[in-house]
Amino acid sequence: MGSGAWLDAASVFVFALTGALAASRAQLDPIGFLFLACLTAVGGGTVRDVLLQRDPVFWIGRPGMLLVAAVAATLVFFLAPRLESRARAILWCDAVALAIAVPAGVNIAAGMGQPWSICIIMGVITGCLGGLMRDVVSNEVPLVLRQGELYVTAAAGGALAVSLALNLSESGPTAALIGGIVTFGLRAGSLLFGWRLPSYKPRPPRR
Repeated sequence: MGSGAWLDAASVFVFALTGALAASRAQLDPIGFLFLACLTAVGGGTVRDVLLQRDPVFWIGRPGMLLVAAVAATLVFFLAPRLESRARAILWCDAVALAIAVPAGVNIAAGMGQPWSICIIMGVITGCLGGLMRDVVSNEVPLVLRQGELYVTAAAGGALAVSLALNLSESGPTAALIGGIVTFGLRAGSLLFGWRLPSYKPRPPRR
């Protein structure tokens, strides 16, 4: 497998952990765990591959990806009760998954000869849409829409870093590492130190 495929596999596992943790918070049964874990794990990559007209979609071409997600769901089903804060675990697992998935999306688009702008968009889609689907199905406010969260910004920053590194003739794995560090650094800064972009504030009504 190429670097993009390995990154896909890693992001599938970690995103599946977050989906299963969300299922544990909703107190779902084992099938619910599997469904939410698989949806989160393959959602972003599926949309990416459909938009890029990549045939077959990554998890259809490599069905073992679903087994990876199922293993993650099973682990969480038995271990989640030991966690003090599953909400906090979701945030940090999601940050790790984002840092893996964003470079995967960029590398795959770049490998198909797409321009840098499309590569960045595909990185953001790969990183963000699985978690968005998880939160919507779990009836949670999506992380990508929470006020003050550096989420899409972290994904876009990491995707830009990967694209720049590739254009500077860095290898795929090196570019992925650079992009992963940028993505995780921005997301972790938001979680730990409250880094955020200014929020829109409407003008007060005139009296």
